[in-house]
Amino acid sequence: MELKKNNIPTIFLFLITTIIIAYFFPREGLFRYQFFEGKPWRYGLLTAPQDFPIYKTNAEVDAEKDSVLKNFSPYYRFDTELINQQKNKLREAYAKQLSNTVPTEYMQYIEKSLVDLYERGIISPVEFENLQKNSVSQVNLLKSNVGQLNYASDLFTVKTAYEFILNNAPTGFNKVLLQSCNINNFLTENVTYDQATTDRVKEELLKSVPIANGMVQAGERIVDRGEIIDNHTFNVLRSLKIVHESKSGGGARQNIIIMGQFTYVLIIMLCLWMYLFSFRPKLLGRRKDVLFLLLCILIPSILTELCISQGLFNIYIIPFGIVPIVIRTFFDSRTAFFTHLMIALLCSLMAPFPFEFLCLQIIAGLVAIFSLKELSQRSQLISSSLFIFLAYAIAYLSITVYQEADFGKINWNMILYFGINFILLMFTYVLVYFLEKTFGYISSITLVELSNINTPVLRRLSETAPGTFQHSLQVSILATAAATKIGANGPLARTGAMYHDIGKMVNPAFFTENQNSVNPHNQLPFEESAQIIIGHVTEGVKIAEKAMLPEAIIDFIRTHHGRGKVKYFYNSFKNKYPNREIDEAMFTYPGPNPFSQETAIVMMADVVEATSRSLKEHTEEGINALVNRLIDSQLEDGLLKNAPLTFRDVEEVKQVFIDKLKTMYHTRISYPELKK
Repeated sequence: MELKKNNIPTIFLFLITTIIIAYFFPREGLFRYQFFEGKPWRYGLLTAPQDFPIYKTNAEVDAEKDSVLKNFSPYYRFDTELINQQKNKLREAYAKQLSNTVPTEYMQYIEKSLVDLYERGIISPVEFENLQKNSVSQVNLLKSNVGQLNYASDLFTVKTAYEFILNNAPTGFNKVLLQSCNINNFLTENVTYDQATTDRVKEELLKSVPIANGMVQAGERIVDRGEIIDNHTFNVLRSLKIVHESKSGGGARQNIIIMGQFTYVLIIMLCLWMYLFSFRPKLLGRRKDVLFLLLCILIPSILTELCISQGLFNIYIIPFGIVPIVIRTFFDSRTAFFTHLMIALLCSLMAPFPFEFLCLQIIAGLVAIFSLKELSQRSQLISSSLFIFLAYAIAYLSITVYQEADFGKINWNMILYFGINFILLMFTYVLVYFLEKTFGYISSITLVELSNINTPVLRRLSETAPGTFQHSLQVSILATAAATKIGANGPLARTGAMYHDIGKMVNPAFFTENQNSVNPHNQLPFEESAQIIIGHVTEGVKIAEKAMLPEAIIDFIRTHHGRGKVKYFYNSFKNKYPNREIDEAMFTYPGPNPFSQETAIVMMADVVEATSRSLKEHTEEGINALVNRLIDSQLEDGLLKNAPLTFRDVEEVKQVFIDKLKTMYHTRISYPELKK
């Protein structure tokens, strides 16, 4: 019942991931053939399934549109009523104000010039500058909705019209007298830009540009196997692909495509779920781990779809090898390869040349996992990236030579793409650290680094509390052996054991392993002594948090005594004061109890190693009795009830401890003295 309860949210996460990936799949019916200009046709004879046009390329259509627009003339609307209005205005002004001072021939000249200028057109200075700026030589003047082509140079502005009247006056005219007529009052723009008509005509011209150049008849031969795809054949194939992918077939066909995509993705995700259910049930029961694996599948899938649909960059630049590297770092090789295989199967449907893509990705994933068989140093991540690059390059060259049988057909740009992929893969070094902080993971690399006795915390422990340091080393030996025996995480148990007692650095003299002949507890009441001993747990947590140790290591500090009691002082108090009521909390560790195999093993190893030092004789019977008594006592006290250990696991741990202690305390033979 517990298994089903834990699996409900994980199934929900799998379903959500399936929907998201299926949503990002391309909706068009995919063209079955992959082709490139200058490359041989890899399939059989291809004939036209129907009549279809040979579409021009976007560059060709754009060039023709630019050519059409280059000779296009904008439209301006001509105000025919303005001429008569300005003539009447001039005559009225002359009759009222100018008739006494200006001769009639002056007015006749001005009126004739105004009519001529308005017939040619007067526009605003801004529009005139735009015409010159855009190098427009001709414009269409709309007079009563009838267009007439005029040269732009024939148009005037108010300023140039005024200057034209003054500069072209008949010989003998007095310019000062001419200027006194206030000619500017009768000059205004009668030509305005017609945006609507210009845009409409321009759009009609662009629509008139043909997007196709010729037709292919149904049944017509297009290309056969082995033929080199020239420019014409490439355009024919490209046009066939456009027709195929744009042929939606209505909503029914779209629904069928969506259903097929969703079903395919669902099958892939169910395979991953079945793998986890069958071989990694513990991982499937942890929602955080399931979410991490699903993100490892979701992100590359979406990146691949965007890369293909948007044409962002070559698909082989995407560092798919990061996924098996990080999963191998945090989990195991089999899970890493299986997840990588699921990604390759999903992305291959979107990639050009699916077969080659699938082969290259599987080879790269295998190389990534093999190169990290024994992961103990961060430099191995960089060397793994190099091996993946070499695997990509060699596999690609091999497949190309095998298929083409011609070294000249190798696309050397692919090596460049693999090189960029290699550079991105090297960022896994930083990514592992980021993922450790985000998901709370702790990699084997980090465990190796933390277990180095030269780290600041352990070096300080060896100097401040040498007895505790030696005790921690012995506990790490016992815990590592026991964890390895029952299939737990040995490096994690070893590192946790190294740090479990770092809190004793605060008051090292109060712990027997660091004492010489003076025991400071002799001068203290039992309750105070117990509190000092208990305090090494809380102090250890503070030291670990200040040193920014991973949470997984701090768990060992919190749990290595669980909710147990400081039995020496607890029993001493009860023996001395049998009738006094005892405050249990004063003698109880804060806990919690161990909740993983590794923390439980360290708890058992800690008490066994510490108590074994008190044995007067380290005989096999004495060690057996000691180990069984101590661990059975922890079981009786309920300290191991939250740990995922079976009775068989506990018995195997006991036996490992017994064997290791017998080896540690094995009596050496005494060497004979040389007789004189």
